[in-house]
Amino acid sequence: MPKKQEKLPIELLEKIQSTGAGYDLIRYISLPDIFGSESDALLYFMGRSLARKFNLQALGDIIFFFEKVGWGRLELFKEKSNKLEFHLLADSVVQRLAMPIETEFRLEAGFLAEAISILKGVECECVEEIRPKIHQVEFTVVFVE
Repeated sequence: MPKKQEKLPIELLEKIQSTGAGYDLIRYISLPDIFGSESDALLYFMGRSLARKFNLQALGDIIFFFEKVGWGRLELFKEKSNKLEFHLLADSVVQRLAMPIETEFRLEAGFLAEAISILKGVECECVEEIRPKIHQVEFTVVFVE
């Protein structure tokens, strides 16, 4: 039986260097080519799994993570009793939306769902809405009861 892996420190992100082009090729071309319509679900659960690997203790850690991995600037827009709404903005979001291939934000949604679940201690799901005209992605994290 494999031994339990310790959570990775969020500071590890300071040591990772990448331009992101190779990552984009895998994410937007190779995964959909191999997994077809299942690639969105796979990315969502990959995001959830990734969030469980890091020692996330505050919303600031999630925001830091998004910026350091090149996903963009995540902002908490609205907080209600049963959900949180976030906006994702950045030049990287503008560039991704302008690419001549289909892009998605399922990895980010999965990461955000699991990260908020960890912080709030309640099961969460996340859906995203892409707003191309204003170069923004909106995430709604819903607390599942």
